[in-house]
Amino acid sequence: MPKRTQKPEPAALSRGVFALAKTKRKRFLWCVWWTGEPTAKPFRPPDAWGGGAYTREEAQALAERAAARPLTPIDDHWAGAWKRVVAGMEPFPKRVPSSRSENPVSVDPYVVLGMTSAATLAEVRLAFRKKALEHHPDQGGDTESFLSARKAYESIMKKRARKAK
Repeated sequence: MPKRTQKPEPAALSRGVFALAKTKRKRFLWCVWWTGEPTAKPFRPPDAWGGGAYTREEAQALAERAAARPLTPIDDHWAGAWKRVVAGMEPFPKRVPSSRSENPVSVDPYVVLGMTSAATLAEVRLAFRKKALEHHPDQGGDTESFLSARKAYESIMKKRARKAK
């Protein structure tokens, strides 16, 4: 990643701050703010940034050299946000709540397949195949019902495999 630095300006902050983020190549990207703290809305880019350091200490030394002053570490999510901005993405992606968190109640996989826990392995397979044919989206069925049947089947198979060991 190319280094982009600016000459330090008179300090608007009493301290300079830095954040680090790991790159795909397992190196460190450093970001430095000395004219003001980073802000989320609107996202305030760093005064200087660079990459290529192999250790956190090396990245901090490079950041302090660019800022020409000692720096205080801040939360590393700021450097991650800058990394996303450079890649052309939003600095802080919106999180969509998953359907798993909406339904915290656990359902018995045997009930989903319409059987008891005393069923044999062959009976479990047969019950899953019937449910799959009934609810498969390609056959005009409901996707959520099909996925819950598949999840129940996989859950039962995992439990049986653990018991067999």
